[in-house]
Amino acid sequence: MYLWRAVDSEGEVLDNLVQSRRNKKTALKLMRKLLKKQGFAPDTFVTDKLPSYGAALRDLGVTEKHLTGGRSNNRAENSHLSVRQRERRMQGFKCKTSDLI
Repeated sequence: MYLWRAVDSEGEVLDNLVQSRRNKKTALKLMRKLLKKQGFAPDTFVTDKLPSYGAALRDLGVTEKHLTGGRSNNRAENSHLSVRQRERRMQGFKCKTSDLI
């Protein structure tokens, strides 16, 4: 499963979407959902280098507003740290009940 997140320029998480695939169809679903929810198109879309983002934005007709690479995606990555820490804590120590007997 993949966690898709949208973060604004201040680091606030706008929306989450959990899907089993990372393809153009899923990226389009997230982008349309966000654009409908926000009510306006942002000045720029900053994403990682996943090709499905570019394909989805091409279908929406906003390719001139798309930025990738460098350190421009750091805001999204930093907003994800709390989720990753929670995942690690939830894994904890695992043991079978038969081992305790």
